[in-house]
Amino acid sequence: MATPMLRALRKHFGPKTRLVGISPSRWGQLLEGTAWLDEQWHFATQRENQQCRDWTLLRQMREARFETLLLCSPSLHAHTLAWLSGAKERVGYAYPGGGRLLTKKLTWSANGRPAGYSKVDLYLRLAETVGCPAEPTALELGTLQRDENSADELYRELGLPSDASTVLLNPGASEGSAKLWPVERFAELARSIANELQIDVLVLSTSRSRQISGEIIRRAGNARVFSLADFALDLGTLKAVIRRGRVMVSGDDPIRFVAAAFGRPVISLFGPTCAEPKLPFVRSVNLASDVACRGCQNRVCPLKHQMCMKTISVETVYGEVAKVLEESLAVCAA
Repeated sequence: MATPMLRALRKHFGPKTRLVGISPSRWGQLLEGTAWLDEQWHFATQRENQQCRDWTLLRQMREARFETLLLCSPSLHAHTLAWLSGAKERVGYAYPGGGRLLTKKLTWSANGRPAGYSKVDLYLRLAETVGCPAEPTALELGTLQRDENSADELYRELGLPSDASTVLLNPGASEGSAKLWPVERFAELARSIANELQIDVLVLSTSRSRQISGEIIRRAGNARVFSLADFALDLGTLKAVIRRGRVMVSGDDPIRFVAAAFGRPVISLFGPTCAEPKLPFVRSVNLASDVACRGCQNRVCPLKHQMCMKTISVETVYGEVAKVLEESLAVCAA
């Protein structure tokens, strides 16, 4: 979601300005294939190594003598590192009462949450604060040739043509089981798409959702439903796989933003979290139930029934998938 901000910075400051991205190592391959940053620094996030990690990163930042730091995180920890780095200009967001270590403080929101705005908009405000003109909000990512080659090999192992048209299902969800749509619903959806729409279905898998993905393909019992549960993919290969999809159905999980960054329509399923603004510049559908307890923000359903997710029907999701595919065929025909 920060890619429009990076694009704005590069356009405005040009090639003579050195742009460095600092992020957790798990995102190491995310921006590969793009050209906005001159360097990327990655740090490990294990808690037991935090003090050593911080000193190493701080030493690196001080040696770089940055003029300006844009902080996407509103945390006191990030603000402290920025202040200690010696950067003259420190621009970022702060929770109410915070931000004393910033030279330019932006308000995240009244209650500490980005209410009413996408993080895309919030990150673009950082760029605008340092002089960048308004930039379109379209997300953008790229792949490397090795990512595409790896995806080709994966498709061969699955028995799919490298140019196969697929519907992507992402059964995972970040931050708790309450966001998960039931496995049996995903399996029924996959079977319906394969049988009625005659299109291959590819169930994505991450370290969090590998067991779920395997269960979906077992329950679907259809030769046109494939799963990545048996493959340990790096992020670059996963990007290449997502780029080849026609549409993604996903829980409230960051992978859906990768699909949006490649211009793929996304159908998002929301329960304990409130539906966010629709993803910018792509065909985006947010589905949620109307049960009274929806939007509780809990990671585990406190009422033990998870009705906010269970009441999203297979028929509703299937209907949206069919509609998106029909629209894409109409565009191709035109």
